[in-house]
Amino acid sequence: MTVFAQRMKTMEKSASIIRGLFGAMNDPGIISFGGGAPAREALPVDIVREITNEVITRDGRGVEALQYGSVMGLPDLREIVVSELLAPKGVKADAGRIIITSGGLEGMNLLCQLFIDPGDVILVESPTFVHCVEIFEMFQARCVSVAMDENGMVPEDLEAKIREYRPKMVYVIPTFQNPTGRTLSLERRKKVAELGSRYDTIILEDDPYRDIRYSGTDLPPIKAFDTTGHTVLANSFSKIFSPGSRLGYVLASEEITAKLFDAKTATNSHTSMLPQVICAEFFKRGYYPAHHRMICDLYRERRDVMIESIDTYFPKGTVRTFPDGGLFTWARLPGGINTTGLLAESLASPDVRVAYVAGEGFFIEGNGMGNDCMRISFGGVPPEKIRIGAERLGKLICSRLDQGLSCEA
Repeated sequence: MTVFAQRMKTMEKSASIIRGLFGAMNDPGIISFGGGAPAREALPVDIVREITNEVITRDGRGVEALQYGSVMGLPDLREIVVSELLAPKGVKADAGRIIITSGGLEGMNLLCQLFIDPGDVILVESPTFVHCVEIFEMFQARCVSVAMDENGMVPEDLEAKIREYRPKMVYVIPTFQNPTGRTLSLERRKKVAELGSRYDTIILEDDPYRDIRYSGTDLPPIKAFDTTGHTVLANSFSKIFSPGSRLGYVLASEEITAKLFDAKTATNSHTSMLPQVICAEFFKRGYYPAHHRMICDLYRERRDVMIESIDTYFPKGTVRTFPDGGLFTWARLPGGINTTGLLAESLASPDVRVAYVAGEGFFIEGNGMGNDCMRISFGGVPPEKIRIGAERLGKLICSRLDQGLSCEA
């Protein structure tokens, strides 16, 4: 019998959620509010085709794109991160402290290689991103939840948990959080950075949705308030360029970056060069500003249609978030409906066939936390399908409620 490492046993719950999520996304017979994939219309296919053709036919850049590259990443792409993605957000950085990763998740994996020993504590939001929990569990970390409210992670509970558990790391998604769509307030961002410095704890700031804000006031990252190097900023090109390119980046202190270099070398030598070259050219040729405006307009429309549809078709008593950006909203249903069971019913019913992600999987606490919640993604679904899917799902939810509860908006 094959004997797997002990760490694989800790991943079974989160891995099953992720497998189910991708399965629903790829079934054409299902309207999927489950996956966090960008819209098909947001992928710059024609521009990438043009750039790729030109890159491959240019001797210097074509060879560079197909040859081994720097462990740290393509120099001009790192400069683009500094000048076009960080400086406008109030983060002063040097390209020498940027490392290009194979997607945002590799940054999480590398940082766990640097800091996490079996049994170490990582503080996470409640609820939090299930995919990163899977990575933390692979390193046999112990995740402990920190309370959230409408303004994000609660600093008082965070400080109390830091004092009690002495964590190696605090994991936070401050902007349009996955799964809730909530945004950490400005004062709390300052406080989180300060707590990391005061208690000598790494703040792992995961901010992949930050650049798709389409309403509200832009906020600086937590990293902008870091004065001691305790905050590590991880981000991704998946939502603003292409998830298939598998490009991300990490900004860290000089000391941490040196260790990331070593871990990256031992992991995969460097991130794939062809996507890096194409992405760098995408920015250098001036395509990004118009592309960015287009995707923000597209997601704003889909957010508005989704919120209107939830308010119209879901039962009275439903509580949902109103995100100022990103790809998700978060809903809590009335009547104690278990959204895991509801999902199975929705997928099995030929009259519904609508997917979402049940809430309980985002809560590491267990004990039924979040079992009346759902993450609803609108980013990859056209407006007309959003309305149809929300109406079908709303009717199913209403059918599950007690007679005394109204299903009128």
